[in-house]
Amino acid sequence: MFVDQVKIYVKGGDGGNGMVAFRREKYVPKGGPAGGDGGKGADVVFEVDEGLRTLIDFRYQRHFKAPRGEHGMSKNQHGKNAKDTIVKVPPGTVVKDAKTGEVIADLTEHGQKAVIAKGGRGGRGNTRFATPANPAPEISENGEPGQEREVILELKLLADVGLVGFPSVGKSTLLSVVSSAKPKIAEYHFTTIVPNLGVVETEDGRSFVMADLPGLIEGAHSGVGLGHQFLRHIERTRVIVHVLDMAAMEGRDPYEDYVTINKELKEYNLRLTERPQIIVANKMDMPNAEENLEEFKKKLKERYPIFPISAIAKRGLQDLLFAIADKLEETPEFPLMEKTEKTGVHRVMYKHEIEQEVFKITRDPDGSFVLSGEKIERLFKMTDFSRDESVRRFARQLRSMGVDDALRERGAKDGDTVKLFDYEFEFIE
Repeated sequence: MFVDQVKIYVKGGDGGNGMVAFRREKYVPKGGPAGGDGGKGADVVFEVDEGLRTLIDFRYQRHFKAPRGEHGMSKNQHGKNAKDTIVKVPPGTVVKDAKTGEVIADLTEHGQKAVIAKGGRGGRGNTRFATPANPAPEISENGEPGQEREVILELKLLADVGLVGFPSVGKSTLLSVVSSAKPKIAEYHFTTIVPNLGVVETEDGRSFVMADLPGLIEGAHSGVGLGHQFLRHIERTRVIVHVLDMAAMEGRDPYEDYVTINKELKEYNLRLTERPQIIVANKMDMPNAEENLEEFKKKLKERYPIFPISAIAKRGLQDLLFAIADKLEETPEFPLMEKTEKTGVHRVMYKHEIEQEVFKITRDPDGSFVLSGEKIERLFKMTDFSRDESVRRFARQLRSMGVDDALRERGAKDGDTVKLFDYEFEFIE
């Protein structure tokens, strides 16, 4: 089974908790605090493995949770950092945030790595909180929660050349005769329902990877037919080889086919129009093909090279392959992600981002106040509520963030209930 898009959940490991401990050695006067820090939680790291070809493994495992860091110990012993969770992906995988659609990583080369979900830092032990005013603090932090997110993995094949064209124009046949690929071939629409790859070698020793992709129909850019499955894979190709049924065996006009497919490429991604194209007039051994080719040349305004061939009779293939190899040599790669840094030149790209609210206050039907917000929730999770000193520190942090004043503005009075997650607090003036 060929799987080229999947949605998964990833979570970095939580940091280990810091410890409250004190030295009690016989000959050490005024021993003092000795609680160690927690270890860092593991990251979820995606790594390219060139032995993989599809995302089929992610059909059966969709949750990846990295281990947490070790807790701090007495005698100022820090917890051990957790070992990163490595997830293998095939070359050509693009990782996007499911919520925002932002591209997190574009993984193309064997061994390339990207951190997808960061682990949380370890909580500090009570040694870190010692001050001249409070030399023996009974306070420590819990580990920071690891980053969690849903991501979409898209596989975009690493082919140099993409064969495009309507169903049944002979793309699979062409790939089968110029390479060792053995795609399924039959006389009905959408024989090719998964992309096929083949390595093509010319007589002068040059080679390139050619992809026969599912056939296009009108409306493909909006997902009609096998549209998105096809168009996703054409994005990486450097040269587009446009295969046309010049014998018009299915009753369609070759020029209209040509215009329709170019329109679909443009509608899907304007950058696809930057790719050089080579037009292949296939089925030239059939009746009416010569007349149709002459008519096509009259209508064609663009100056793309046209190669009349017969894939099934293996005629005209040598000149076509030489032309493709020549075009590849002069065509640069088209990166999916714009690089903002070039050799010797450092550029900084500034993005306008709406500042996220530090906290939000809402009301429940019972009249209680509900606190939420990423920063305030992280502080809550890192607080050890079993110790009074930690609770007082949390209250001070809320006050410094302006939570108390905001609650008063919303009408909170002495004794009112304030909720955070499943916990309830009493508002005290």
